[in-house]
Amino acid sequence: MNTDASTTPRALATEAVHAGREDLARLGVHAVPLDLSTTYPSYDSRGEAARIDEFAATGARPDGPPVYSRLDNPTTARFEDALARLEGAESAVAFASGMAALTAVLLVRASAGLRHVVAVRPLYGCSDHLLNAGLLGTEVTWVDPAGIAEAIRPDTGLVIVETPANPTLAEVDIRAVARSCGSVPLLVDNTFATPVLQRPLEHGARIVLHSATKYLGGHGDVLGGVVACDEEIARQLRQVRFATGGVLHPLAGYLLLRGLSTLPVRMRAASATAAELARRLAADPRVARVHYPKLGGAMVAFEVYGDPHAVIAGVRLITPAVSLGSVDSLIQHPASISHRIVAEGDRRSSGVSDRLLRMSAGLEDVEDLWRDLCEALSAAGGARPVSVAAAPVPVPAGVPAGRDAVVRSSSMRPAAR
Repeated sequence: MNTDASTTPRALATEAVHAGREDLARLGVHAVPLDLSTTYPSYDSRGEAARIDEFAATGARPDGPPVYSRLDNPTTARFEDALARLEGAESAVAFASGMAALTAVLLVRASAGLRHVVAVRPLYGCSDHLLNAGLLGTEVTWVDPAGIAEAIRPDTGLVIVETPANPTLAEVDIRAVARSCGSVPLLVDNTFATPVLQRPLEHGARIVLHSATKYLGGHGDVLGGVVACDEEIARQLRQVRFATGGVLHPLAGYLLLRGLSTLPVRMRAASATAAELARRLAADPRVARVHYPKLGGAMVAFEVYGDPHAVIAGVRLITPAVSLGSVDSLIQHPASISHRIVAEGDRRSSGVSDRLLRMSAGLEDVEDLWRDLCEALSAAGGARPVSVAAAPVPVPAGVPAGRDAVVRSSSMRPAAR
């Protein structure tokens, strides 16, 4: 962690702006320096050898000037320090993508002989595939949250949950899950919520994963992943990163640090829009079901009576594309794209129906977004049968009372928060 960081508690919005930048005034600059060097000169080869030996033995960040960009980079380190501060972690380790970050965590646990993973569906489709295909020699047991404790074995190295989940936005009680894990580390994919809405380490998780490509970057122009954790795990992750080469490019680190400065503002504005869209979609007769988490957030998922592919083809303002978390709104059909790699039966059993659409609300005006959605829904056809009355269900936080069609995934009911 940055030793120059203030010890006085500061609000998240303040940390987002200042974390990782505390030394700029002392350096005589206002903007963060971007260090693109791949290697660094040194005339002390004995000293370099000692530092490399120290890293090989401990995985700690090398003291002194950088050695080689696969080992460490000053710009990327600033992003890591800042993200750790926002998540309330001792350390953070950045990677080339979210999948590279998850791969590193799995390799760390497997290297200790702990190849068994307990996981809760749904997860992001590629995370599901990485676990289920055994590409890294891991074995996975899929359970509901209530079955975690029973599924743990002597060789279990990790429990994985994503909350709110991709794409159904189902939530789990992190604190309850952490208790079920016992001594096994709990990894929470916090991509959808970000530290603005929840900080899993405060609820008992030991590892927090982000696809930094999404909300942390926030502008759809950078690819990256990051793990927030304690220093013990961070040291192991740095060693895996060095050996496998899944490093974050310094330009990506620069853009991600810049993205963090506006993260709280973007998340709150986009979340307000998503909540309003969820409210309107819940009342629309062309929509069968809306998923929006109690936690809030900028994601909304909904199932249509008509053709979901026609909705994708019908939007004009909203971008029909994979990914999420950008300043502009995106929509996609999970069963065709993000979760296509998951077996059809597993998709459906975890709530990813063929009529489900996932939308990432951006920073556009909500009326413009609603007009675009309405036109696309009309093109898709279909409407709620007049003889079927929707059963009242709890309305999530951020959605005005009086609507009865906003629900969470029926495949996973969250415990009370």
